[in-house]
Amino acid sequence: MSAILQISDTHFGTHTSPVVEALLQLAGELCPDLLVLSGDVTQRARASQFRAALDFLKRMPVPHQLVLPGNHDIPFYNLLGRLFSPYGNFQRSFGSDLEPVFESQDLLVVGVNTTRPTRHTVGEVSPQQIEAVARRLKGASVKQLRVVVAHQPVRATRDSDVKNLLRNRQAAVHAWARAGADLILGGHVHLPHVRPLKEVHEISRPVWSVLAGTAVSHRVRGDVPNSVNLIRYRKEDEPRSCLIERWDYDGHGAFVLFERQALLLQ
Repeated sequence: MSAILQISDTHFGTHTSPVVEALLQLAGELCPDLLVLSGDVTQRARASQFRAALDFLKRMPVPHQLVLPGNHDIPFYNLLGRLFSPYGNFQRSFGSDLEPVFESQDLLVVGVNTTRPTRHTVGEVSPQQIEAVARRLKGASVKQLRVVVAHQPVRATRDSDVKNLLRNRQAAVHAWARAGADLILGGHVHLPHVRPLKEVHEISRPVWSVLAGTAVSHRVRGDVPNSVNLIRYRKEDEPRSCLIERWDYDGHGAFVLFERQALLLQ
């Protein structure tokens, strides 16, 4: 079995130390194969905030890590930095590749950078990006769990979040579904969910939207606490399926299992 620990919207600079320590402890207990951090690593893209994030990730007991930028990882107040080096601090921390890919016998996880320096919050995926992700998915093994990671979501659960949805999402979901995607991971809205995309997109096979809440920031939303997801997958299972576990911070120094959901794949 392989496992992915999905975290998002850490917003270092607004992080809470007890929650950071609790998440490190959880990762040590769950022993995932891959950590996915789906954007908004920092609050304001400052070098000190990226250093705090790197310190956290260096302590994370997970052998492989895939980190994507979010809209908060582009300078906001530093207009020259936003114009001439929007990903400078991010790339100095995590390398030049803004669309990393992880592949193992069980997993294919493809990152796509949906941030745009000319926009503050709105995310977008271009036709070229859609096609590049689809090509990578088409090359996957039929036994691999095929995952796309973006920062902005492709499905909303509240009307107030429709404005936060990824631009060109319909074309992306259709192309990636045809190419074999199973899950599309994201964050951005600080509200975890697991939802089928067939309910809102006319696609012929099951693809699931899986969002993580804010992992360690005090910028929680409503009554939803800090939250992360664990995705478990066994390529030997028939029919194909995966298990999504949502783990919430309990306010007393630990993450606890909130819910578990089995997803049928194709």
